[in-house]
Amino acid sequence: MFRAVQLVIREKYGRVVHAAISSGRVHGFSTAASPQAQRLAGKVAVITGAASGIGKATAAEFIRNGAKVIIADVQDDQGRSVAAELGPNATYTRCDVTDEAQIAAAVDLAVERHGHLDILYSNAGVSGSPLQSSVGALDLDDFDRVMAVNARSAVACIKHGARVMAPGRRGGSILCTASVIGVLSYGSPILAYAVSKATVIAAVRAAAGPLARDRVRVNAISPHAIATPLTVRSMAEMFPDAGEDALVRVVERDWSELDGTVLAVEDVARAALYLASDEARYVTGHNLLLDGGFTAHKGVSMPSLEAEDGSAVRRQ
Repeated sequence: MFRAVQLVIREKYGRVVHAAISSGRVHGFSTAASPQAQRLAGKVAVITGAASGIGKATAAEFIRNGAKVIIADVQDDQGRSVAAELGPNATYTRCDVTDEAQIAAAVDLAVERHGHLDILYSNAGVSGSPLQSSVGALDLDDFDRVMAVNARSAVACIKHGARVMAPGRRGGSILCTASVIGVLSYGSPILAYAVSKATVIAAVRAAAGPLARDRVRVNAISPHAIATPLTVRSMAEMFPDAGEDALVRVVERDWSELDGTVLAVEDVARAALYLASDEARYVTGHNLLLDGGFTAHKGVSMPSLEAEDGSAVRRQ
């Protein structure tokens, strides 16, 4: 019977299938090699916290893929330097993300300068002060500051991204940097940071449904620890006697989950590129984990066991 089906297909569709394969296309998929296309050609993006770290790497990746990028940050000298380094498709604007009006202004600048906004990436963040003793000693002023920079600003970015993307169902992509600590806090001393990133993930999920009707996608990226300036500064507060090189080694060697691989800002930038591009056109409300499997399991320390005769029990 299978042979008969083959013959029918060959007789009825043989020439069509052969032509499709010869041309390198079968049901819309290309089998022919082609140069890497610019995946964000013609698109306009605003990235907060883009003067360094993940934001800078993402701005470079977006521009390399054809986008025009507004670099929004509070580090004026560094932001202008990055914009100059990235070339004419990068523009720096000062943006304190704790001030909603400045987020709105960055969005409006993109629209005024380029005519539209396709991508808004809420990336700016702070870690906050580590707990000095216990949760009972939590500094709520520091907690409020971390929530304002990390969580409230993400909601403001979603709001103002939607403000210009939703009308007329033009659509767009809104991204937020979250963290694995917002998924699995593992007793971290930076409690405020963990709460803020969990809030970012919740905000993304809450906004994705209503905005889907307007063709606006909202997604989060949750990386594991990366030796960014933010991470190193936070660790220096916890380990004031350690040098910077030692702290970087801890992040890249001791905290790495996937053996032989060190998570880098470029990995996050490539994840952002995917979520911002049309390749992710049906992806929304998603939290993309870049954690090397960290949240997929909980490690258990196996005890040393002895047999009845006192000898060590060998693990199979």
